[in-house]
Amino acid sequence: MEPAREYTVLNQDRGSAVAKRVRIAGTSRARRDGLLNVSELDAEAGLWIAPCEAVHTFGMRMPIDVLFLDREFRVRKVRYALKPRRLAVCLRADSVLELAAGAVARSATSLGDRLKFSVIACG
Repeated sequence: MEPAREYTVLNQDRGSAVAKRVRIAGTSRARRDGLLNVSELDAEAGLWIAPCEAVHTFGMRMPIDVLFLDREFRVRKVRYALKPRRLAVCLRADSVLELAAGAVARSATSLGDRLKFSVIACG
């Protein structure tokens, strides 16, 4: 079982907050389940799937923003408001950050931007 960790995610190039509460899906089961049982994603929350180079939204109930990241956490591809029953792939990606629709635009994140993940201290 993976440790329960949450992260804040900042866009280092723009100085903006991307998300304040991001869970990691680092196990096979967590990656497989993803956001499938979530009916609404908080505007400041997200799911970081690692490793990952492709996602699907089959069975999801809401659109999501998707950031494909390389090993240096640089944005390699952006999908805005990916609707349910869709696929998105980026073979250059090492991980994927799934966010509430609109989160990418609010943070002004774009291709080539570098993100910083910081662990939220527990207790």
